Amino acid sequence: MDQKTRDDLLNLFQSKLNEAMRFYLETCTRCGVCTEACHVYASMGQVKYIAAYRAEIVRRLYKKYFKGRGKFWPAVGEAKELTEMAVEELFEAAYSCTGCRRCMVYCPFGIDTQMIMSIAKLLLIGANAEPEILTLLADTSVEKGKSIELFKDGFLDGIKRLEAEVVEKWQTEAGQAAIPVDVEGADLLYVALAGAHSIIPAAAIFNAAGENWTLSFFEAVNFGAFVGDPSKTKLILDRIVNEARRLKVKEVCVCECGTAYRVMKQLTGKQPFKVVSITEVHARYLREGRIKLDKSKLSGSITYHDPCQIARNAGVFDEPRYILQQLTDDFREMSREPKYNWCCGGGGGLVALGEETLDFRMKSARVKVDQIKTTGAKTLATACENCHTQLSNLDDHYKMGVEVKFLSSMVADALMQ
Repeated sequence: MDQKTRDDLLNLFQSKLNEAMRFYLETCTRCGVCTEACHVYASMGQVKYIAAYRAEIVRRLYKKYFKGRGKFWPAVGEAKELTEMAVEELFEAAYSCTGCRRCMVYCPFGIDTQMIMSIAKLLLIGANAEPEILTLLADTSVEKGKSIELFKDGFLDGIKRLEAEVVEKWQTEAGQAAIPVDVEGADLLYVALAGAHSIIPAAAIFNAAGENWTLSFFEAVNFGAFVGDPSKTKLILDRIVNEARRLKVKEVCVCECGTAYRVMKQLTGKQPFKVVSITEVHARYLREGRIKLDKSKLSGSITYHDPCQIARNAGVFDEPRYILQQLTDDFREMSREPKYNWCCGGGGGLVALGEETLDFRMKSARVKVDQIKTTGAKTLATACENCHTQLSNLDDHYKMGVEVKFLSSMVADALMQ
């Protein structure tokens, strides 16, 4: 690695060193409490998948270039040179970690491995060593946001074609749009994923609740966050923020996408609107009596997988369970405390990498499969697109015999007219 490249990478490293990050990098005592916390290590048993080991790869670079002892006496501080081999180690660490933060729950110091891995991902971008497909998806998303007028007519035509299916689930009043778009003064802006499965059930429920809502022109998923590029993350995020401000909405409701919700909730700063997940909105409708559900529409036992980014990383635990109480009399928890629930194994961009990561995702999530099987449930509900894809892959691979469903679709199917 030439000196200019190394200097550029170290400048990127420096840009991440706020007070919290320095605490995470300087505090680990190697107590080992995090060892069994990672689903990858628990499933595969290799030392390189221990949370503290992953963090140590970044920590040794930090000691070498940002601590006095590492600069002048590197052997004592176990400091390490930033080389091509170090970049390879950073890749394996960053893309074997799903950012689920289960290790953080166990750590006595609250060290955030996902934050430390954000340094690894940024260095990979600087070295042009990140997964190319993730950067391509992020760039495509950014460019689409810049040229929305080119896509608007096609988008509106596609939405029109979905309206009949929305009306099938919930009959709207004559003259009302089944899927309203670009409505200034709406109370709620719904940010969906690309695809009918993210729009039709949500639209039916909003209409059943009598919500004054409008659909966003933009897709919820933030590929900038998956690849770990702060500038692209902000560009993709800002287009939704600007749309919400233009339409003067009171709430931005994010669909069943864990990363999209966490990014929107935690990175937008102070805004004139609230950020809520669709799960929180559905629970609110039920509590307020704005919708009612028919339990007879769903049969058999149900368990629920908490998406890490929505639950452990953003605090939405109670709402899905309240919804499930209205859907079934046979709900089965996976763990005694949801914050300790195993990650599905598909986060951190791994599902977006598709076949490239499939073998690793299947092997690294064996403990999740065991957790699901132990419930004996016939239906596996979740509230995240990545989780749904990963759990469906696990069901195909391990023959668990469960039906994987989106929680919002279950709500839509059980609506009482």
